[in-house]
Amino acid sequence: METLSIWQSLVIALWVAAIMSRSFLGGATLTLRFSPLMTGLIVGIVMGDVAGAMIITAAIQLIYMGVFSPGGTMPSEPSIAAAVAVSVALLGDLSPEAAIAVAVPVGLLGSYLYQFRFFINTFIGRYTDRAVEKLDHGAIARSIVFYPVIASFILFVPLVFGALYWGAPVIADVIATLEGTVFLHILEVVGGGLAAIGIATTIYVIGRRDYMVFFLLAYFISVVFKDIGITMVTYAIVGTLIAAIFVLSRNNTANASSANGTNNVDGPDDDDDDDF
Repeated sequence: METLSIWQSLVIALWVAAIMSRSFLGGATLTLRFSPLMTGLIVGIVMGDVAGAMIITAAIQLIYMGVFSPGGTMPSEPSIAAAVAVSVALLGDLSPEAAIAVAVPVGLLGSYLYQFRFFINTFIGRYTDRAVEKLDHGAIARSIVFYPVIASFILFVPLVFGALYWGAPVIADVIATLEGTVFLHILEVVGGGLAAIGIATTIYVIGRRDYMVFFLLAYFISVVFKDIGITMVTYAIVGTLIAAIFVLSRNNTANASSANGTNNVDGPDDDDDDDF
């Protein structure tokens, strides 16, 4: 069974550690943590199969479309799940559905690892308290910014590296031996079901009752025109035009209602002026 090289495992592990340590500025880290697409892209670049990695990552993305964290830990860590699952799928030539079945338990284990990161940060917090008591601004900055990042790299890099260098080939080999069996079929069915659950969660989160018609329209358009071979760019253009028409029509309706309301208000005022 083909395996990842040391440098490939190390680069992917460093990328995951950078995300999980929140090393990037602004909201970029949280966005990368919630979405496995960029992690899948990095894995594809490192392994030399960007197209295959993105096909697999797109399927994994479906189960995390409705996942967000207002603070603290999440029930699953998408970036860790994508790093391991995409690597396993490319090594074992697995289907996207089977990759989803691998991503789910790995993501769950990643959430426990992230919780352990909070435990480590409690010790760093004590250093922050002492720095605040001394009013040492440099020490405060180091304890808040640099030390947690360094601790996260020390935690995530070795574990993710080990999971990729030693664990991914083993998982890929086991799944490859199960090819054609009922067990692998079960994994693919479960993986496809999890993707459907992710889509349903997204519709539940962002879907409003007055917007549900657009979800139905998109579904039936994709089904009706499936055999024509329309690209995603065409669908995006059509969707943008429909959205623009909808927004324009709502603005025109609001302007018309506002104008009618103004006339009704002005009418009685004019009558009052005439009375005086």
